[in-house]
Amino acid sequence: MEKDLIAQRRAKKERWPKVFPGYPPDRFEGVTDPREIREAYDTDDWTAERFEAEEIRCRTAGRLMAKRKMGKLTFGHIASGGIRLQVLFERGRLEDLYPHLSLLDVGDLIGVEGHLMRTRTGELTVNVHTLMPLQKCLRPLPEKWHGLRDVEQRFRQRYLDMIMNPETTERFLFRSRLIRSLREFMGSRGYEEVETPMLHSLIGGAAARPFVTHHNALDMELYLRIAPELYLKRLVVGGFPRVYEINRNFRNEGLDTHHNPEFTMLECYEAYASAADYMGFTEDLLCHAEAHTPPPGGEEEPPPRVFAKPFPRLDLRSAAREALAERGIREEDWAGAEARERIAPDLEMSRGKVASEERFLVEAFETLVAPRLEAPTFVMNFPLEVSPLSRRKPDSEDTVDRFELYVQGMEICNGFSELNDPDDQRSRFRDQVRAKARGQSETMDYDEDYCTALEYGLPPAAGLGVGIDRLTMLLSRCPSIREVILFPLLKDSEGPENGKGKA
Repeated sequence: MEKDLIAQRRAKKERWPKVFPGYPPDRFEGVTDPREIREAYDTDDWTAERFEAEEIRCRTAGRLMAKRKMGKLTFGHIASGGIRLQVLFERGRLEDLYPHLSLLDVGDLIGVEGHLMRTRTGELTVNVHTLMPLQKCLRPLPEKWHGLRDVEQRFRQRYLDMIMNPETTERFLFRSRLIRSLREFMGSRGYEEVETPMLHSLIGGAAARPFVTHHNALDMELYLRIAPELYLKRLVVGGFPRVYEINRNFRNEGLDTHHNPEFTMLECYEAYASAADYMGFTEDLLCHAEAHTPPPGGEEEPPPRVFAKPFPRLDLRSAAREALAERGIREEDWAGAEARERIAPDLEMSRGKVASEERFLVEAFETLVAPRLEAPTFVMNFPLEVSPLSRRKPDSEDTVDRFELYVQGMEICNGFSELNDPDDQRSRFRDQVRAKARGQSETMDYDEDYCTALEYGLPPAAGLGVGIDRLTMLLSRCPSIREVILFPLLKDSEGPENGKGKA
């Protein structure tokens, strides 16, 4: 059936050059986007009488999403950027072309020029004077009433998802505006935006498994970036007092509603600052981003704000111990390695992450406490053992000056005062190497060049990472990270949409 419909559409396209003078065009200049037209003219003060008096001409283009013939009149809708605009074809005005409107199918890209008007129902409409088909849609779009609802197909064929579901387009326009607001804020605070390498010769900047690749000309193994941290801090050593990067990171981990193997972060560093400074900075940044990025959908009543200062603060170890006690688990119950491994599965905790008491408490927090944190909450006082790049708190040997921000059960931000002692950093890198030798896969390599950079002097500094994908989820009210990534990674499937069709 679909093959027959495609054949019919191809046959119609073959007739276009004979019917539409100037087809195929190499451009269609002077276009005003339907969104701009609606924003400028779809207001109460633009009445039918005013349009008739002022004769506003416009030239626009988009995808034909509906067409209905009513005798000497044919109405349609064109769409672009998630916005629809009605068009009217009149037989009296398009005498030569009107009989050939049957050559246009829903999905075709067309350009029109005409004057604006309002119909009897009050809908803003382009009364078409000239028409130019721009490109044939050879495949029929999904059926009108059911649309494109299969979630996996929407992710695999995002272009089709955007054609059929305007809310998808709105969501990604929202994401773009959100990133723009983050850049505006960073610029207002004196930060310089930079770019750092995405191909690394060492695993560093975060505790994660990398993706491995090979550079043929240099005959060397490389890793896709898991974090830009060590390069950005080299720039602080070099003299950038405030620096940031909006970067793509890659971590070879599982997929779920909160995780995608490639993701976007805003990561920034400031000389002469501390984690305490960055907690206030984080509150300002997120409140600014939410206030300056209208939510998608254009609701008349905006949803309740997610962020409001000040954010409450929570001690990680205390919260973990309380959660364990609520389940009747006393400290003596997890005092030994064997005991921790034994009770971990009952708590749905990973056995591989409870080797020490400190790691056990971190895992208990992430499993038992974090999912319950709905309001934005700073989690503080992380163990040194899981924070190899953070500075110790002045009054503790095993606690670092670090925080994470959790909202609606998700970690959104991670920040800390930076370790700037090269000897201490070397010692912690060695600990990472030993942990890797014991079988821990989420560890860093020993980076001597970074330690050398620290010997030239990293001033007291703090850093912050903000997960842009998760922040977009929160502010656009999306339950899955795949809904806010244009082309999320998916397992291969059969069919042309997997991108592996035969030549």
